[in-house]
This record gives sequence, structure tokens and C-alpha cells, in this order.
Amino acid sequence: MPENTPSKKEAFKVLGIPEFRHLLTGRFLFIMGLRMLGTLTGWWIYELTNDPFAIGLIGLAEVIPAVSLALYAGYIIDISEKRKLLLRGILFYLSCAIALLLLSTHYSLAQLGKNWVAFSIYIVIFFTGIIRAFTGPLFGTMLAAIVPREQLQSATTWNQGIWLSASVTGHAAAGFLIAGIGNTGALLIIVSFIATGFVFLYQLKAKPALNKKGEKTGLESVKEGLQFVFKTKEVLGALSLDLFAVFFGGAVAMVPVFARDILAVGPIGFGWLNAATDIGAICIIVLATIYPLKTNQGKILLWAVGGFGACIIIFALSKLFWLSFFALLMSGILDGISVIIRGTIVQMKTPDHMRGRVMSVNSMFINSSNELGQFESGLAAKIMGVIPSVVFGGSMTILVVLATWFKAPALRKMKY
Repeated sequence: MPENTPSKKEAFKVLGIPEFRHLLTGRFLFIMGLRMLGTLTGWWIYELTNDPFAIGLIGLAEVIPAVSLALYAGYIIDISEKRKLLLRGILFYLSCAIALLLLSTHYSLAQLGKNWVAFSIYIVIFFTGIIRAFTGPLFGTMLAAIVPREQLQSATTWNQGIWLSASVTGHAAAGFLIAGIGNTGALLIIVSFIATGFVFLYQLKAKPALNKKGEKTGLESVKEGLQFVFKTKEVLGALSLDLFAVFFGGAVAMVPVFARDILAVGPIGFGWLNAATDIGAICIIVLATIYPLKTNQGKILLWAVGGFGACIIIFALSKLFWLSFFALLMSGILDGISVIIRGTIVQMKTPDHMRGRVMSVNSMFINSSNELGQFESGLAAKIMGVIPSVVFGGSMTILVVLATWFKAPALRKMKY
């Protein structure tokens, strides 16, 4: 076993840190609320517009500010007290969720009409993109500030597992809540989850800046973070693979269309299809926590992403709910492997004084792949039709993996 690979006992030892438990609990509640919000807004927009392209615009509305501000956000994180910055971001998210709650009422629909309600949703999502540029990287920097470096690999796996657990629960719960109590009732639950997450995160200790303001200009600091990522080939390779694979393989964005118009399973089936990917991912995260990946992580990463693309193609062609669910479940298992390897590489390779900037570059890649992928899916669906566009996306994912296999031998041979 490699020296830095945690044993089963060490994998659970990190949970003995009280502050780490507060971080995990607060993040679970917060991410669950956000995942419920993402699931609900996709269904809500499709209800209002009956246009698959309108779903893609949700991703575009969020990714523009998130990516535009990512590098600046990393600089601010590195020179700021991180707890205060994180709590401020959570409160802003809470305000956005409350704004959507008010928009969901019958009064707002009667006064504004469907088109203006949809437009207002995009405006709120745009503001969540601004907030996300800061809060996303903050969780990674807080993790490294709380956990000793020798326990960082275990902590990263737990952190990813909590994120995915919240994601699967949020996705599935949103579908049931929409069916049971409607959009407004679901949004009220979402607001309560974000608020409760804030209470747990409030208990974290202050995390002062490791870099002093004025040591370098903002531009010099941002440039240093970018240079580190581009010089560290393993980090750059893993992030680039994720960027292009998820950009083309973002079939989940079209799940509302498949659930309502192709598989005809309604909001409950929609919730389960949304959850399928994360159910698979959490299963592999739990397994990897107990039995960590020991070697050949680069090859495993490439095979996992290639298999992910194949699952997306199966999902696109399926006319059976159980087969569609299984395809998304398997895609989640394979994506979970990718998440573990990518997250561990970034945490292990990044110096403490640069975590804010590197995590922001990481966040920029993730935002680009997920939200731009959602927009690409909507645009491709408008041009090609829903099913051909998803087949195209899965096929492009496999081509990206093949190109990476031959063009990036350092990533293929990577071990940690």
C-alpha cells in the first residue's frame, strides 16, 4: 500500500475532529437545499415555457458570473477570513431562495405572467452564480484549514461523499415535494435547509488569511494561481478531462424532457432520474472510503469517464424507465470515481497559501463543464432534437477520452 493511502481505520479517524463534523453537516444541509433548488428550477422553467432550450439557459445564466468572477474570487478568498466570507455567501444564497419562493406564489404568477416569472427566475439564478464563485472554493479551503495534511485524503473522500449524499437526497426529495406540495411548498423546505446549514457552519472557528493583502497585486496573485495549475500537469489534465467530458455529457439537463415527454413518468419519476446519477456516485464514494484506490488512478480515471459517455448514450436511446434509471445510476458510479480522483489530486498537490486561487480555478472548470454543459445540451436539443443531442454528447465524451489517452500520457500514467 502506498505511504499516503489511508487504511480503513484512518478513513474514519478524521471524523473525530468536531469542527470537521460541523463542516460536513452544514455542507450536507446547504448542498441538499441547492440540489433541490436546481432540480425544481429545471422542472419549473419547463412548466412555464415548454421549451428544452429554456432549461439550457438556466446553466448559462449561472455560469457567466460564476466563471467570470472565479479567479478574482480566489484572490479574495486567499486574503480574507474564510469563515466570515462563507457565512456571508450562505446568507446571500438564502436571500435568493426566498426570492424564488415569492416568485412561485399564485399572486406572482397572476401579477407577472409566465414570461416575466421565467425571466425573473433567470435573474435570481444569475445572482446565485455570483455567490457561487465565492462559496464553492471556500468549502475546499475550509477543509484544508480544519484537517491535518496527513488526513487530507480521507477528509476529501468524506467531503465528496457528503456532497453526493446531499445531492442524491436533494434530487430525489425535490421530485416528491413538487408532486406532493407544489413548487411553493418545496421552496419553503429548501429555505429551511439552507438556513439550518448556516447554523452548523456558524459554529466553525475563524480561518484567517495566509496571504496578507498588499503582498502582491490582485493581478499578480491571480496569475500565480493560474501558472500553478498550468504547470502541474496532473491537475491540469484531470480538470481538462472533466471540463470537456461533462460539457458534452450533460444529459441530466434534459431529464425534465425525458421524464415528462419521452418516459412519461411525471415529477416523481423526474426526481428519481435526477437522483440516479448521485445514487451511483454515493455508492462508489462509500466503497472508496473503506477501500481507497491504491494505484493506476490515471488509467482508472480515463476508463471511468469513457464509461460515463457510454452510459449517456444508453440513456438517450432508452424508452424504458428502469433502463434509463440504470444507465444514469452507472454513469453516477463512474462519475463518482472521477470525482474522487480529481478531488484528491487537487487537494494533495496544492500548497496551503494558494488554496483559494487553485480551488477557484477548479471551481471555474467545474462550473464551465456543468453549467455550460447544461446550455450546450439545451442548444443541441433545439438544433438536433433531444435524443440525437444526448447521443451526440455521449459520443463526444468518448472521443475526448480517446484523445486524452494518446495525447496526455502523464495523466494516463499518474499515481498518487
